[in-house]
Amino acid sequence: MNKVVYVNAHFKPLMKVQSVKVPTGEVKKGLFGGKKEVTRKEKQLVATDEFSDCTIDGERLTADINQAVASLNSEGYEVVSITPVTSGSYQYRYNTEKWVSPSGGWGWGYGYGYGFSMTEGVTILARKVGQVPT
Repeated sequence: MNKVVYVNAHFKPLMKVQSVKVPTGEVKKGLFGGKKEVTRKEKQLVATDEFSDCTIDGERLTADINQAVASLNSEGYEVVSITPVTSGSYQYRYNTEKWVSPSGGWGWGYGYGYGFSMTEGVTILARKVGQVPT
């Protein structure tokens, strides 16, 4: 008996540099005799609430695949194959109007385009251990 599992890829979170307070391990007395932890400011890279529109989070995908394979193994399945599922995107622009360049030349239009692909996820095919394929 075979089992097929799909593991979705997620986009990488966008990062930014932010100043954060880091404890130094020291403690000082406060205004009314209380104790206050001493901190220092440090710049760190932190994730924002936004995500990339073109970069996949490979570390998360690897962890998700590892979890799916471990789950299949615990159910008595052996992984036969892991196949990437890819998607693509593109952008283009063109103009067919006559134009004049700042240097005095002219043309009848322009155009450009590009495309790229990314891993959308993976499909895992597993077979129940001890069963002969038919």
